[in-house]
Amino acid sequence: MEGSSTKPRHDRNLITVFLCMAGIAVNLLLSALASKLELPLYLDTVGSITVAVLGGSLPGVIVGFATNVFKSISDSSALYYGVLNVLIALFAANFSRRGWFRKPLKCAAAIIVFACIGGGLGSLLPMFLDDLPYDSSELGDQISRAAHVGRQAAYMMSSIITDLLDKALSMVLVGLLVKFLPDKLEKFFSFTGWMQTPLSKEESAAAKKTSFRVMSLRTKILLVLSIALVAVSVAATGISMLLYRRSITTDSIKLAESAANIAAGAIDPDRVDEFIQQGEAAPGYNEIRDKLYQIRESTADIKYLYVYKILPDGCHVVFDLDSEDVPGSKPGEVIPFDKSFKKEVPILLEGGEIEPKISNGSFGRLLTVYAPVRNSAGECVCYAAADISMGDINVIERNFFIEMLSLFLGFFILIFVIVQWLIEYHIILPVNSIAISTGTFAYDSEKARENSIERIHELNICTGDEVENLYHAIAKTSDDSMRYVADVQKKTEELAQMQTALIMVLADIVESRDQNTGAHVRKTARYAEIILSEMKKKGYYAEMLTDTYISDVISSAPLHDVGKIQVPDAILNKPGRLDDEEFAIMKTHTTAGRDIISQAIDLVPNSGYLDEARNLAAYHHEKWDGSGYPNGMAGEEIPLSARVMAVADVFDALVSKRSYKKPFTFEEAMQIIKDGSGKHFDPLIVDAFVGAEEDIRSVEHEFSQLADESGFISKEKIRKKK
Repeated sequence: MEGSSTKPRHDRNLITVFLCMAGIAVNLLLSALASKLELPLYLDTVGSITVAVLGGSLPGVIVGFATNVFKSISDSSALYYGVLNVLIALFAANFSRRGWFRKPLKCAAAIIVFACIGGGLGSLLPMFLDDLPYDSSELGDQISRAAHVGRQAAYMMSSIITDLLDKALSMVLVGLLVKFLPDKLEKFFSFTGWMQTPLSKEESAAAKKTSFRVMSLRTKILLVLSIALVAVSVAATGISMLLYRRSITTDSIKLAESAANIAAGAIDPDRVDEFIQQGEAAPGYNEIRDKLYQIRESTADIKYLYVYKILPDGCHVVFDLDSEDVPGSKPGEVIPFDKSFKKEVPILLEGGEIEPKISNGSFGRLLTVYAPVRNSAGECVCYAAADISMGDINVIERNFFIEMLSLFLGFFILIFVIVQWLIEYHIILPVNSIAISTGTFAYDSEKARENSIERIHELNICTGDEVENLYHAIAKTSDDSMRYVADVQKKTEELAQMQTALIMVLADIVESRDQNTGAHVRKTARYAEIILSEMKKKGYYAEMLTDTYISDVISSAPLHDVGKIQVPDAILNKPGRLDDEEFAIMKTHTTAGRDIISQAIDLVPNSGYLDEARNLAAYHHEKWDGSGYPNGMAGEEIPLSARVMAVADVFDALVSKRSYKKPFTFEEAMQIIKDGSGKHFDPLIVDAFVGAEEDIRSVEHEFSQLADESGFISKEKIRKKK
């Protein structure tokens, strides 16, 4: 952890705020300079890229979006290009994280990507927005003529070429800014929102790369956010388009009605028939026609303006003004009724008024408004009509949609990056930090448990929401668990000590009946422990010699002669050698010990040490060559613990004084063990036994010092020695 304060500090973010302000200023100043010097450059992304490289995605996107918002104050079209600046900042931050700007080839690739965004995508806006000019139209025309490609493709190519120069120069400026910035200062520009003790770079990377079964929480939240933003954007755009269309249609209707009414007012209703018959020859006809032209030319939205007298055989032309694409009909001509006006014809024949009509005929999609021209008697003698092209309205609607789309995209990315940043520091990093800390919780030792608890408390998560509640609950549970584990471990140790003591008591009871052995069970247990340790050191039977296995063998070693409890005292303590019948009875202590411990296992199942105790009791007199008893087992068929005890048991019998023999010297006993390798004993166990000769000698000497003249070692001496 980088710190241990009670609450994370956000002072450094003030530096990032100033960095953002500086980035916006750099964008605006360089853009204004390029414009004033009439350079074929924009230079309005230098600050965005720099801030993205130093501070990350969020500051870079903020600078990119804010730059175009400020530029739109003097140039409204700049707002539509905001999405491009935002995308460039987003890619710059991503390239910086991947180390692209430190490698020339990848730096060149970044310039190409930036140019494709700024020039390629940027050329699409003028393509769909009629009121936006191409900045490199002259170069585009030259490419179109030279390469024989379409104007749109040529303009896109020219925009990319122009933008390549702009982005290359921008990258040079960014490189100079970053180059002269001390490396140790870079971390001060990162925009963080730690709601916990800040993690190191390695810890942060680990917290971000945790595995999951289906989908990460980050992905789920961002997916829901994306769906919500898209749904809101589609709904807002749809509603805006609907309201915009209604507004435009209403305004168009008002404009057409106004033009039609003014035109109707300019017509002399008493001379309509005269105008139809004589046309331009009729006095005053040309003056009225000129007024109609003035009415139509007063606004560019009126496409056609005409005056018809509606009769059963069709529309009789009174006035029909020429337009750019269609010459007007002559006075007196009869124009058939348009099919789209079929329902309105009866009303027009009666001189009634009809609602504005949108039709789609041979002249395109038109909004038509009819205004009746009435005589002094109130009778309708003809109609003045004004047409507005709905095709032009569709272009306006398309422009509005593209403008909305570009604005929504820029705003969408900005909101997306902000939410991602909030999710990162308020949910993902805290939750994953908790998961990592609890997932690596160690119980194997008190120190490990303390370190694990300390690691959890050092997180110091303070999001102020459910995540913080979860953290405190987990921290409390961990504290309680540690106390519980410590208590369980203490009781386990007490039980283990009690178990060992009971085993030794049982072994002492058995041994107290045998006046010849003299601390035999204790010595063989020590020898077995030394042999097992040496075997593990040498790597013998590594798959079996686990710490648990060794512990079970050492704990149960004193029970290897428990079966002697059923051997009569006369045989057990006979001062001389046993005859064949007596020896046969003595050999039954192996099976008797097996049966005794089997009964204990039935009472205490799943006790590993009892399984090994049974193996030791039953098979410690088996021999490697198969000549032992009780089953005549051979080689690795004999349990490993019993093969170890065979060496320890024989060695102790050799060096110990008995009523029927003198003790062998240490060297003589060692030689006998060596000679028994591959016959009586497992060769690997003998090798380990010989390898630990010094430890074996130390134990043998220790116990020999406690023996009296008869070779007997009392329990009192053993306790005093301890």
